[in-house]
Amino acid sequence: MTVTLLADASRDPVDALRTFEYGRQTLIHADCLVWLRGAPANSISAVVTDPPYGLVEYSPDQQRKLREGKGGIWRIPPSFDGSVRRPLPRFTVLTGTDRRAVTDFFSEWASELVRVVRPGAHVFVAGNPLVSPLVAMAMEGSGFERRGEIVRLVRTFRGGDRPKGAETEFTHVSSMPRSCWEPWGLYRKPISEVTLGENLRVWGTGGLRRVSNETPFLDVIDSGITPARERALAPHPSVKPQAFLRQIVRAALPLGTGVVLDTFAGCATTLAACEAIGVEGIGIEIDSHYFGLAADAIPKLAAL
Repeated sequence: MTVTLLADASRDPVDALRTFEYGRQTLIHADCLVWLRGAPANSISAVVTDPPYGLVEYSPDQQRKLREGKGGIWRIPPSFDGSVRRPLPRFTVLTGTDRRAVTDFFSEWASELVRVVRPGAHVFVAGNPLVSPLVAMAMEGSGFERRGEIVRLVRTFRGGDRPKGAETEFTHVSSMPRSCWEPWGLYRKPISEVTLGENLRVWGTGGLRRVSNETPFLDVIDSGITPARERALAPHPSVKPQAFLRQIVRAALPLGTGVVLDTFAGCATTLAACEAIGVEGIGIEIDSHYFGLAADAIPKLAAL
C-alpha cells in the first residue's frame, strides 16, 4: 500500500493531491467537484456514495465540534438502556436556506457527474426521508432518470424520542417516528443506444446484476446496523456495513466489470467493498482526517 503526491493542474500548483492506492482501489484527497471537472467523459461505470446531504454537519467547524464531543448541530447522545448511542446529525434543524443549499449543491454535483459517468450508469445515493427528496429534485433536474429507491432495512436510534423537556408530561407521545429504514436513491444516466441490450454491449451499463439466475436484484435489503468491529476500523459517523455495500457494488456493475466511483468516500467503505469483490474503485474525500482513516481502513475492511 502506498501514499503518493500528485500535482493537480486544476488547482494552485502549490496545492497537491494526496492519493492512496491499495489493490484495485484509488483514494484521492480532493474536492469532488474539482475532481469531476477534470475527469474524462464517460469513464465511470457506477456510483455508490453516502453524501453529506445536510452539508451543514460536515462543515469544518461542525466536524471539529463533533470530534470534541460537544456543541454544534450533531446530537451527542448519552448512554441509553446500557448502550452508548452514536452521534446523529439534527436534520430537523435545517433552515429554508440550508435546504436550498442542499438542492443547489447536488444540482452542481449531478451536473458534473452526468458528464463523467457512462450512458446507462447507475448512481446509488444514500439518504434519509427528510432530505432525500431534495437530492432527487437535483438529480432529475440535472439529466438523470430516477429508477426507484433501495430500502435498507435498519433500525437505529433516530427518532422515537418523547418531547424534549416534557418527557414526563407527555409519556405517550413521540416527536417523530423511530427510523426503521434508510432510503438509497437510484438514478441512471439515460442510455445512448436504442435498447438496453445494445447499451450493455457497448458500455457494459444500463442494467443491474441479478442476485442469481432465479432472483433479480431486489429494492429491499435487510441490513441491520454496522457491526462494532467495522465501526472500530472505520470510525466515521455514517459508516455503512460491508455486507450491505458489497451487495450494492455487485448490483451496480451488471457485467461484473467497470469502475465504481464514490465522490464522498468518508472512511472508504465503498472502496473496501469494491476490493472485497474484486472490482476497481475510485474514492474522493475532501476531509484530511477521514482520508487518513480511510487509508488505514480499506485493507482491513476488505479482508473481513
